[in-house]
Amino acid sequence: MSQQIPSSSTTGSGAGDKVTADKPIEPQGTTTTSPETPSSMAASAAAAERKRPNALQEIFSLSRFVTGAVTHPLENIRYVSSMMRQMGSKLIGRKGFDPETDIGDLSGRVVLVTGGTSGLGKQTILQLSKHNPATIYLAARSESKALSTIAEIKSSLPPTQSATLNLQHLPLDLSSFASIRAAATLFTSSSKRLHTLILNAGVMALDPDTTSDGYEIQFGTNFLGHFLLTKLLLPTLLETANSSPHADVRVISISSWAWQMAPLPSQSPLQTMTSTPALLASNTWTRYGCSKAANAALAAQLARLYPEQITAVSVHPGLIHTNLYGVTEEKNPVVRVGVAAVAPLLTGEREGALGHLWAVGVGREVLRGPDGRGNGGYFEPVGVRARNWFVEDEGVGRGLWEWAEGEVRGWVGDD
Repeated sequence: MSQQIPSSSTTGSGAGDKVTADKPIEPQGTTTTSPETPSSMAASAAAAERKRPNALQEIFSLSRFVTGAVTHPLENIRYVSSMMRQMGSKLIGRKGFDPETDIGDLSGRVVLVTGGTSGLGKQTILQLSKHNPATIYLAARSESKALSTIAEIKSSLPPTQSATLNLQHLPLDLSSFASIRAAATLFTSSSKRLHTLILNAGVMALDPDTTSDGYEIQFGTNFLGHFLLTKLLLPTLLETANSSPHADVRVISISSWAWQMAPLPSQSPLQTMTSTPALLASNTWTRYGCSKAANAALAAQLARLYPEQITAVSVHPGLIHTNLYGVTEEKNPVVRVGVAAVAPLLTGEREGALGHLWAVGVGREVLRGPDGRGNGGYFEPVGVRARNWFVEDEGVGRGLWEWAEGEVRGWVGDD
């Protein structure tokens, strides 16, 4: 059966940005053979030997936060200060970033958000829906959850906004290269423009496992899946950027303070990140930290490669209690105890999405800096530019990008 995005009669008023969403994708057959990649050839053997890390390994991994606090005290003080300001503003009613009033009119703009059926992605789509976008694509695996979310969001809007909102489900499984390519093909057959790409979806603290293409599940989903999606949508992003002197194209990659759990600079992090066996041999939080460090590096390298056409940033949402903790808390006592200990500091999903929304709504010059050299930066809650050596080290960013290009080459078709 061919996939088809439902049509809509109202798509916004931007010149050249009307989205025709009634073009079905031709059936691709019932089977897909994955191109063999350097990392996936040995993945099955590595996966067969994997073991679930014990509690001592998990505690050791969490100690990287302590290491980070010691080695980068100023950065961590700034992070804690920003969190305290956020919580204090909420308690005393001081005005911070307010998506209701601080995001301008999005008429004519096309937005794609991965992982939009729950958590921060859902909150991001809900808030952006209030600002008259041309189209929002909710990219997620489950059609039933996506359609339920779309109905829920529409029902929460005033009738006039609900009637004109063009919010569509884009089938996407980030753990499958075949699904990612199908999603990109479906998108580009429906829209010739993409102004804002929000790489939000992710998994956290899972047991050792691999994607359908043989990559460690957290790194393969959170980073490599988003990398392939970005590569496939890059021609559309660049075409949008070149369509007008005033075009504003943004890629927002969701990172985390957990980047500090990735191997330190002295530990050759690329050797771990680019090796599925090495990742599977690592503990849970190192694997998660690697994926989030790579997401920050992705945005930084994208900004280096396309400094004028694309504004790319990475965002840490803050300490948020989202559905990512659910399964992990049930299976991992260390996580369960840790979450309970910091529960008073955790904020809700609406607050967690403020970083995403700030990166969409704030002026382009704020993200890029006065001289444009801030493009590719890493931001903590809300809108606080912070240090991140995976962003600052050009060699790491370039090396990770080139490795990822090699891994997905068979799926892109332009190399």
